Amino acid sequence: MKKITFCIPSKTNLRYLKTCIPSIRKNAYRSDHEIIIFVDSDEDGTIEWLEQVKDQYNISYYVNPDLGNSLYGIGRAYDFCIEKSTTDIFMIFHADMMLGKHADLKAYEYLKEKTVICSTRVEPPLHPNGGEKILLDFGLWPEEFKEEEFNNYVENHLKETKTTEGIFAPWMMYKSEFLEILGGHDPIMHSCREDSDLFNRMLLAGFNFIQPWNSLVYHLTGRGAGSFDGDPERHRKWKEDMDKSTLEFIKKWGQNVNHTPLMKPIVHPVYKKSLKIINSTLQLEQILSPWFNGGSDIVVEVNSNNFTQQDFNYIIQLNEIIKDSGEIGQFNLGNLKITINSLQEYQNNLIYI
Repeated sequence: MKKITFCIPSKTNLRYLKTCIPSIRKNAYRSDHEIIIFVDSDEDGTIEWLEQVKDQYNISYYVNPDLGNSLYGIGRAYDFCIEKSTTDIFMIFHADMMLGKHADLKAYEYLKEKTVICSTRVEPPLHPNGGEKILLDFGLWPEEFKEEEFNNYVENHLKETKTTEGIFAPWMMYKSEFLEILGGHDPIMHSCREDSDLFNRMLLAGFNFIQPWNSLVYHLTGRGAGSFDGDPERHRKWKEDMDKSTLEFIKKWGQNVNHTPLMKPIVHPVYKKSLKIINSTLQLEQILSPWFNGGSDIVVEVNSNNFTQQDFNYIIQLNEIIKDSGEIGQFNLGNLKITINSLQEYQNNLIYI
């Protein structure tokens, strides 16, 4: 296989990097892959440790130039690593992941133009399984990682031929396609929803998604980012970022994150929509405004005095409803008065950043 670059953002992730980086050097098919780490925050001695082991593990690391004052965010951090990479192919990797034996090779074997390959995650059974991952407990924290047991499991599944269609980290693709077709991550999403936004754009740009089930990684289920609620302070900050980014995602796409059980994105048309509220209240404006982008192609009028939960459900599903049955003109949907001036779709304008 060709040499690739592992791109790993770190936000005070020393305890995870100490297990993640060695796993790549131990288990990758090639021992000379690039490993690039972007240190976005360091409250645990990450930089000091990376400096000590950079030659041992043959890694490069870069530091947020405004360290301690502001965050790049995971999307920009990934883009920085990708730009710095010297290989034609890169792999997005999380600090709380451990590479399984030859996972790089097993993913690479499916790589071709306009294709994104994602490895299969093995995770402790903390969250429901939609069918896109394997739930097995090889440890909840990096210090508890049952390395030998995981390695034995991987060894017994290297000949697996199953593939499915979905996309999530870790994923691999050509650097040139990422930069020239997609232009990178959307910085508006900052530290959350940046992947869901990118996957929507990949789908619209015509990329195929392949998940081989013999390319395995162990994932500690959101420890690095903070989505795991067993680390209260990290989880609190993650939730704040997630709530903010979710509103940005909804405003951009006119829908919340949507995908099949196997994690293939579902993207509905994007329309230019505006909202008029009669007897407006600040609370209702805050709830409804993210679902509108200020365009005049479609105008929705609501009266706060008779607005219901069902009306809100209609607004959430409005892009899908209009695609299925919308026509130029005026109509009522529940207590909503909807005027359609144009059915022009704008989602393809969102592909390139």
